[in-house]
Amino acid sequence: MVDWTLHIESDPGKLFGKPVIAHTRIPVDLILEKLAAGDSVVDLLNAYPNLKEEDIVACLLFAADSVKNELLLSNAS
Repeated sequence: MVDWTLHIESDPGKLFGKPVIAHTRIPVDLILEKLAAGDSVVDLLNAYPNLKEEDIVACLLFAADSVKNELLLSNAS
């Protein structure tokens, strides 16, 4: 399994600290939005030549870890 911590970085001096693919200025949220919109991994790799498939997987794992321990309060009964 891909260790997302090796592929995702956050630096206050780069895009105001938004999580990005390491050593790039490609934000994680952009990759997630493109995947949600129907872009394929191949589409992303073609659009961003510096991107690797492991980087895309890392974005998904980062998103999963980000929400894994969130507590959602609902008004539903």
